[in-house]
Amino acid sequence: MSFYAELIISLLLILGGVFVLVGSIGLLRLQDLYVRLHAPTKATTLGLGGILTGCMLYMFYVEGFLGVNELLITLFLVITAPVTAYILAKAAMHNRVRMMERTRNKHHIETARSQLPPSDDNKDSE
Repeated sequence: MSFYAELIISLLLILGGVFVLVGSIGLLRLQDLYVRLHAPTKATTLGLGGILTGCMLYMFYVEGFLGVNELLITLFLVITAPVTAYILAKAAMHNRVRMMERTRNKHHIETARSQLPPSDDNKDSE
């Protein structure tokens, strides 16, 4: 394997590891659920994409073929991570999970909550 191929693969693996580390630290250190969702969906997705791209290039230079598994994992991750974050944020909003005090545009969340259909709890009390 050439020096430049090893350098590119190493850089992709190191950058991917750094992004995963930053995403993990962000998940632990950020204040509330809404802000915490950014760490795994942004940094970790990019980090795993770098790691899997490095793995694909390594397999190409060592074995002579591109790994379809890594490509499918990357594609699946890029598609599902934002959808999962959206669903978690929407569920947290409907369950009235507490936000940070300095959150801007809280009136948008109150507007969205007021447009919810009546819950089953209100039907039982009638």
